[in-house]
This record gives sequence, structure tokens and C-alpha cells, in this order.
Amino acid sequence: MISGERFVPNTVRLDNHENQILIITGPNMAGKSTILRQVAILVMMTQMGSFIPAQKASIGITDRIFTRVGALDNISAGQSTFMVEMQETANILNNSTHQSLIILDEIGRGTSTFDGLSIAWAVAEFLHDLKGKGVKTLFATHYHELTDLSLTKERVKNYNISVKEWNDEIIFLRKMVEGGTNRSYGIQVARLAGIPENVLKRAKKILSQIEHGDHCVHHVSSNLEDDALIEKGHVQLDMFHDHESRFIRKLQEVDISKMTPIDALNLLNELTQKAKDLS
Repeated sequence: MISGERFVPNTVRLDNHENQILIITGPNMAGKSTILRQVAILVMMTQMGSFIPAQKASIGITDRIFTRVGALDNISAGQSTFMVEMQETANILNNSTHQSLIILDEIGRGTSTFDGLSIAWAVAEFLHDLKGKGVKTLFATHYHELTDLSLTKERVKNYNISVKEWNDEIIFLRKMVEGGTNRSYGIQVARLAGIPENVLKRAKKILSQIEHGDHCVHHVSSNLEDDALIEKGHVQLDMFHDHESRFIRKLQEVDISKMTPIDALNLLNELTQKAKDLS
């Protein structure tokens, strides 16, 4: 079914000691979902005693294969895409065992960014700690912050689908390599889909301004003169540190030598109020 390019094989290692949960990052269309499906199909074929298309494989007994892949709603039942996603996730969390295989593709994308990230993080932690043993899991995500799980959970490993960037375009290499990535190349993928160039330039401008703390749409400049400067940089939102950086920038702008005591109190009150609004 593949037209224009050959299938690229990948080696995947899952075990119960060091590589129990693989967090897989990378841009859309790079091949994350293909690798997830590849592993699930090979494990299923093995359980039924079939030959499998692999140079070498060592696959243990698997009691169930749980998958949360794709985005579908259930209009007849009045269920949104996110509700269906959460129901499928709940089934996985409530019924998986130490001998299961779990395939998760972009958990949390159907709701707000912070809610989705929080749910995805908590789900990954739950699966790692399941009944004190954990469960083998492939977790594809665009939430790059999840790669920090490897710092606190010993059986979490980070992988990414490698790409090459050339003249503001990306070339998909289809190879899964060790380590996380902090870019999704969303705007480059949008270019491949045929989004007009002026829309792409505007998207870069908005993303850059959001990244630097201007979250209000009314404050986003409509001037496109410095789009060329944005194209030279890598822009990627950082969920955990943006609010803190805004406070730091505010403090850096303060000239203490020119402040009166009442000015200092007013500034402290302003920062305190902003912190309350964000919490």
C-alpha cells in the first residue's frame, strides 16, 4: 500500500527492567503510529503461532493488547472525541495487567493543552507503577514535557522519530532513535499539506509571540515585517516555565534605585495578584 517510498524497519525493545514504557516523540507523519501498530500486530501474530516479518524476535506471553489510537466521536451516544478517548483510556487503566501490552497514541489531545498534558502525565505514571510491577507501554505524544518522566521513573525511556530539516522543510527518515525531541514541526507539516505561505508566516509570528509570553490575542502584533527573523529560530512552547519567565522579566525591568517604598509594595501586590490568577 506504500507508494513512493520503501517501508523502513525499526527495532523495538520492551522489557520489565529498563525499557518498560517508551515515550515516543516526533512530528506528525514521521511514523510514530506506524511503529505502534507494527509492535501490536507482531505481538498478536506471535500469540496465535504465526510467522512474523522480523529478522529476529523474542516475545513473551501477552494476555491482552490494549490500544488507544485515532480520534473518533460517537455522535449517536452524544459523546465527544475526548469523551471516547477517556473511556478507552479508563478501560485500559482498569483492566490491564503486568503481562499486557499497551499502545497509546497522543492521549489528552482532545482537551485544553494543560489538561491534556496533566492527564497524559498521570496516565504514564500510573502505568509505570501498576501493582508495583508496571506494564509494557508504547506512548506516542506531542507533549514533549513527558520526556522528563525518565528523570523520575526508572523504567521510562525516551525515543523519537528522526527527521532532517532542509530549507525550512523536513525530510522523514522513519527511524526511531534514542532520546527525546522538543519540536513537532507542525508548521512544516502544514506546508506539506498545502496551507498558503502567508498563513504559515503568520502562524510562525503568532507562535513566537506566544512563546515569549504574550498569550492575549489582542496583543499579538499584525506586523509581518520581522517574519524572516522568526524563520531563523526554533519556536516551541514550554508548558512548565512560561509563567515563571514572565515574572522574571517583570522583575528584571524594575529599577530598585528609583522605587519608593509604596511603589515596591504596589509591585509586590501586582505580582501576588497575577500569581493567584494563574493558580
